[in-house]
Amino acid sequence: MPRDHHRPVHFTDQEFAAIQGGEDPAVVNRVAHETANALLHRVRQDPDPAVVERLVTYTDVHGIDAIAELWARVGAHTLPGALWRIYLVRTVIRQNPAEIAYLFERGTERIGTIDQAVAGAEQPTGPAEILTLADRILQGLYTGDLAVALDRGAAFCRLTAAGATTVADDADLTAGERASELTTRALRLTELAADLTEAAALWRRDSLD
Repeated sequence: MPRDHHRPVHFTDQEFAAIQGGEDPAVVNRVAHETANALLHRVRQDPDPAVVERLVTYTDVHGIDAIAELWARVGAHTLPGALWRIYLVRTVIRQNPAEIAYLFERGTERIGTIDQAVAGAEQPTGPAEILTLADRILQGLYTGDLAVALDRGAAFCRLTAAGATTVADDADLTAGERASELTTRALRLTELAADLTEAAALWRRDSLD
């Protein structure tokens, strides 16, 4: 792709709102793919640190719904679907970093895989470290190897799912409602991990569109 010398910009509220209410699936799909490709390639060509920071923190200011409206309604194994899932992972972490850090640590204790190294969280992993991990994974979409960023997100999800399952097992006899909640969360995180892993594989084959 030819280098675009214009300074990249982040989406405004008006730009996100422009597709709200669009019920035509073909239009939703086209807009999602066009915006994801344009944004990603433009920023990766010229990763201005200030622009990357605004993209990473966009949902802190404008909420996750803005990203969801743009990218959440397309398939998981697409570029916009993958970007949406990484933003979702970051939001999950930021909603309760102390709990997520605890589940992540329990997961690393439970499963002896390379996921801990792939995720790249500092050890021991407390709330501050898990928040840093969330930002670094998202930054990797725009400044590093996108497949690695997706794999890091997947590894985080697998470890946290394992931790949630472990805590659910511990709570099963004394706190059934809490155990059920954690089991559901583990399932969703496992599904997220599978989707991100597949998206990473597609990116490496130049097939993630």
